[in-house]
Amino acid sequence: MQGSKKVVYAALLGNSLIAATKFAAAFYTGSSAMLSEAIHSVVDTGNQLLLLHGMRRAARTADEHHPFGYGMELYFWSFVVAILIFALGAGVSIYEGVQKILHPHPVTDPYVNYIVLGVALALEAGAWSFAFKEFKKSKGRLGFLAAMRQSKDPAVFAVLFEDSAAMLGLIAAFLGIGLGQVFDLPVLDAVASVVIGLILAVTATLLAHECKGLLIGESASPAVVAKVRRLATKAPGIRRINEILTMHLGPEDVLLNLSLDIDDAMTAGEVEVAISALEAQIKRESPEIKRVFIEVQNWAAHLKSAAKAEQPEGS
Repeated sequence: MQGSKKVVYAALLGNSLIAATKFAAAFYTGSSAMLSEAIHSVVDTGNQLLLLHGMRRAARTADEHHPFGYGMELYFWSFVVAILIFALGAGVSIYEGVQKILHPHPVTDPYVNYIVLGVALALEAGAWSFAFKEFKKSKGRLGFLAAMRQSKDPAVFAVLFEDSAAMLGLIAAFLGIGLGQVFDLPVLDAVASVVIGLILAVTATLLAHECKGLLIGESASPAVVAKVRRLATKAPGIRRINEILTMHLGPEDVLLNLSLDIDDAMTAGEVEVAISALEAQIKRESPEIKRVFIEVQNWAAHLKSAAKAEQPEGS
């Protein structure tokens, strides 16, 4: 979680400085694309504050009303971030662009915009590099897209999405202002604003999709499940693994439900010792698994129970 906070703090600092310079340049030059970029940076700054708020609330300890803790609050606030990117960032940028397409006016002193955009691109690249470095630590051998889909830490991939969108938006603003100056077509600056809005809309959609999966309960990675299966298979007295159910309650907080068929020859005391040893080994080799619930059930009884649960009500 500390690595995630560093990523968010770095993005917060960079976006705060960038937003101020973009607004100054937008008001001075009258560029629609620059104003969209300024709004984009303000939204990103607010998003980082929301992510920090979510991380702080998610760190609270479990209590009577929330016995599994508050880890999933981070997923909720990350989803709010996606909504804000779509509603404020994309909506305002597209609106501003359409208004200028209908009523175009030339950009004054575009070189001010070029300087601000160049500085902003350098700062965004630095923030993106920092976030990507943290993301690489957790992705292992997985490809970028596969690791993004399997990542359970929305703070890191939200910043990555935002910074990637920011750099694409800056490139769009460069092209819009530059081509508008070269061809004396002020409307291209407005078109760039619409493009920036569309980039933000796509970013928000991707982020919302990732957060939705986490909010409704995603399983642990296949590697974690495979490790649990291996440990349970090797444990003494385990005849069969009936079922392995996992769910992320936070980026590093996994709930494990394990149903096992135990050798009938074992005494109650031997079963208790075997189960306790297996739980300790699972937590030791997979520290992200914080809670383990192990059910002892005959294989045939498990199948009967599972079949009954799948039957529609009233049948």
